[in-house]
Amino acid sequence: MITVEQIMNALKSILDPELKKDIVSMGMIRDLVIEGNNVKFTLELTTPACPYNSEIEQEVRNKMQQLGVNLDMKITARVMEGRSIDISEILSGVKNVIAVASGKGGVGKSTVAVNLAVGLSKSGAKVGLLDADIYGPSIPLMLGLTPGLIADENGKIIPQEIYGIKVMSMGLAPQQSDNVGIWRGPIISGIIKQFLTDVNWGELDYLIVDLPPGTGDAPLTLAQTIPITGVVVVTTPQTAAMNIALKAALMFKKLGIPIIGVIENMSYFECPHCNNITNIFGIADEQKIVEKFGAPLVGRIPLNAKIVEDSDEGKPVALADTDYAKVFERVARNVAGRVSVIAVEMQQHLIQ
Repeated sequence: MITVEQIMNALKSILDPELKKDIVSMGMIRDLVIEGNNVKFTLELTTPACPYNSEIEQEVRNKMQQLGVNLDMKITARVMEGRSIDISEILSGVKNVIAVASGKGGVGKSTVAVNLAVGLSKSGAKVGLLDADIYGPSIPLMLGLTPGLIADENGKIIPQEIYGIKVMSMGLAPQQSDNVGIWRGPIISGIIKQFLTDVNWGELDYLIVDLPPGTGDAPLTLAQTIPITGVVVVTTPQTAAMNIALKAALMFKKLGIPIIGVIENMSYFECPHCNNITNIFGIADEQKIVEKFGAPLVGRIPLNAKIVEDSDEGKPVALADTDYAKVFERVARNVAGRVSVIAVEMQQHLIQ
């Protein structure tokens, strides 16, 4: 008869490729039951969007097959908290806050934020999307939302929901739908704080915050109001764009906020007729990105008219079953994986 010790020893040899820890010490094996030669347990992964989930699952099955047991395995996922949370924290139900930032406008930051949210939601995660670009809220258009907000019984604003994503934006406020906002810094800060404190976000695995470009009041307010898991920096391949994006990254580093990774948007153009790839804006050196930002390149997004067209129609390209959707799905998995790494590092720091 197989023993608990034999099973656990076999599973201890399986490492999560990103976390560099074995799945037993990470607590991924739960509810183990042994009945003769029949073994039953739950494999609880760190996020439904982990890029290595299928590999880990297959390794577990292989190990159990080598032991000669009949395996009944249930697979679930529990997203890890990548930020310090206590019950008094205003977003105590949100496990991770991911800011999407850029050094300047015109790099497709909002498009990336929307499709990142869709990609995470498709994986099965609970996702929220906060449009913190008060001057130019574009998220409602990209998701096909119309202005209109209601409050719950406690007076909290209920975010609109679409594609399984909870959404809040200044563009959803009816009185602002056709008006041009002209506000100074303190007002911007106040609005963003209200989006965090007066909105009923509920339980979320990831809250994606689409920040306005640059290093102004919005990112500073966010960083000073709540604990943030980390920042995804969006840039284009040109050296000038990279240098400006680096300034935004350095600001967050000074505030003690980790850089999750860099996303290179408009990275290349693939001809729809001959499939030749042209690097219109040049080719960025991945190693230099890692050295400058202290974080990996988590995705390269192509320059494609379909991405723009779908955004204008309120149907993010990540919703479809196309090659371009798969690009964003890979980005979402890479970001989720990096968030898990940050979560483990934070927990280790707290233990120490």
